[in-house]
Amino acid sequence: MKKVLLSLSLLALTASVSFAQDKKDPAQEATVQNPDALKFTDEMHDFGTIPQNVPAETEFTFKNTGKEPIILQRVQPSCGCTSPTWSKDPILPGKTGTIKATYNAAAPGNFQKSITVFANVGTKVLTIKGNVEKAPEGSVPENNSVIKTH
Repeated sequence: MKKVLLSLSLLALTASVSFAQDKKDPAQEATVQNPDALKFTDEMHDFGTIPQNVPAETEFTFKNTGKEPIILQRVQPSCGCTSPTWSKDPILPGKTGTIKATYNAAAPGNFQKSITVFANVGTKVLTIKGNVEKAPEGSVPENNSVIKTH
């Protein structure tokens, strides 16, 4: 008898957990996934050739072509060499917002970096690319520290 009651209790518990997981959060249902509402003028920027150790900045402009306000939840660069800043206020339908991306240009050579935009309407990926021209050897100050490495 105890085994039957224990089995029924476990069955009831398992069923209630299953049904609880099927319920959807009303806040998630209210969010309409429409990444096309986040319309960027350009999704890629080519800096061309830029000098080493001189940060390069560009601005991506977008328009809300949807019917609901757009909220940029976060903007994530693919590496620490890129720093984004973005509109924190909701972007109303028909209005525009911006995302600025600054590339530090520390390493010489070609680069291509992505910036992922997470918004309440979906996700978009922006790209920056270019070529960092190595700084001339004489442009770096000589190390005159007291500690000698010989």
